[in-house]
Amino acid sequence: MLNYNSSLKEDKNYQGLTVREISPIMKLNLRGKSRDFLTTIGKNINMILPMEANTSSSSDNYTSMWLSPDEWMVLSNKIVDKENNNYDIEKLLFNKISKTKLGSVTDISDQFVMINLNGEKIFDLMSSGCPFDFSDFRLKVGSVTQTLLTHIDVIIHHKEANSVNLFVRRSFSEHLMSWINDSASRL
Repeated sequence: MLNYNSSLKEDKNYQGLTVREISPIMKLNLRGKSRDFLTTIGKNINMILPMEANTSSSSDNYTSMWLSPDEWMVLSNKIVDKENNNYDIEKLLFNKISKTKLGSVTDISDQFVMINLNGEKIFDLMSSGCPFDFSDFRLKVGSVTQTLLTHIDVIIHHKEANSVNLFVRRSFSEHLMSWINDSASRL
């Protein structure tokens, strides 16, 4: 089991911005193309995976984000048990997708840190360290993009108005948080 030590020990508040890590959250990477793959996923997580580039979909229990034409990240909408890395949905999907060779299901919960940014200064902060143009992105709740933020690969999910989730590899999370702290204090 992973040690969930984090570079973000407590919520950080700045003028117009709040930063906090949401953990632990179950995250799965799904890969597949066939109609049977999509049907099996839909029936078991009670949601249709987004098929349009850079979009997401949500249900009561899960959020899924389009990453490529045959790849999605699915995460739990609720914090999971910190002492247990066994997820029923991961086992169920693994048995119905990976074992039947319809696609692949990989648990990436320990690989990515989820950082939530709230406030009206979110896009000012991200624009200061990112080549991505947030003009349209900020207007579309549910949008997803994969880009670089201060030279670090991130996945950004526009969760709701004035709220985004950043997904960063755990090994880069401390560097990213250092940059966020420095940049947010200058907004």
